[in-house]
Amino acid sequence: MARERKFSREDLYRVSKQLLLKHGYEGFTFSLLAKDLNISRGAIYKYYENKDELLSEYMIYEMEIFLNKLDKINNYNSFNKQFDFLVDLMFQDQEMHQLRKIGFEIPHTTSETVKINSDTLSQLHLTMYKNLQSFVSQGKKEEIIKTHIPDELVLGFIFQTIDIPNHTHIPQEKWIASIKEIIRNGMFVQ
Repeated sequence: MARERKFSREDLYRVSKQLLLKHGYEGFTFSLLAKDLNISRGAIYKYYENKDELLSEYMIYEMEIFLNKLDKINNYNSFNKQFDFLVDLMFQDQEMHQLRKIGFEIPHTTSETVKINSDTLSQLHLTMYKNLQSFVSQGKKEEIIKTHIPDELVLGFIFQTIDIPNHTHIPQEKWIASIKEIIRNGMFVQ
């Protein structure tokens, strides 16, 4: 049996993140978590009824960190600088994007706590998109983004670029610059 000891929330979240990225939602277990933290599963069950409670709470934590970073987009006055900041932030936080996708796998019905956490997470996602609304509006105001393209499509397109696989291992800097160029100018020769 593992030696019982206390663990911090930061330790719990750090190891949870590692296990989620390695094993995904389905492969994540309290047994793996307890083993990596060198504690008993019972120590985790003192705080969480099931993995969905822990993971939904952890997703809120990660989303709040991302939103705090994203808030710095308002430090830039022009759309182009905001765009560069947003794309760079997305690629700095690639793991967060993977985690957000895993977060959508958490069933909302396993407990009242999970339902509340899921609702909170949904609100945080809405907050993120609402906060980015001014970013898109700025691009349309500066006549950089075509006004007839729906805002949600602009944001969705930008955020989905992080999922494009880099199979040939193009250097990250060149990869990001190419994505920015395609979004800004398209890929067809004019």
